[in-house]
Amino acid sequence: MQGLERALRDKPDACILDIGLPDMDGNELARRLRQHPETAGALLIAATGYGGVQDRENTLAAGFDHHLVKPIDSSPLVDLLAPLRPAGPD
Repeated sequence: MQGLERALRDKPDACILDIGLPDMDGNELARRLRQHPETAGALLIAATGYGGVQDRENTLAAGFDHHLVKPIDSSPLVDLLAPLRPAGPD
């Protein structure tokens, strides 16, 4: 609940969420984030140890944009987040 409350308050451009969370798993958190106008358009990335076909289908159905399996290689993560980076001076 704290993550949901913070996201609604801070309105992030992207959220990297673990799936195996206590109390509310990452899939439920993603569904709730998609329900709120403040976070509906955020880039949602699942960071999880679960990498099976059903796990990927579950994250997609929950509203995630991407599914990365731990340990996460930083290159794909940087590539996913790069379009959100504000343009800086050349």
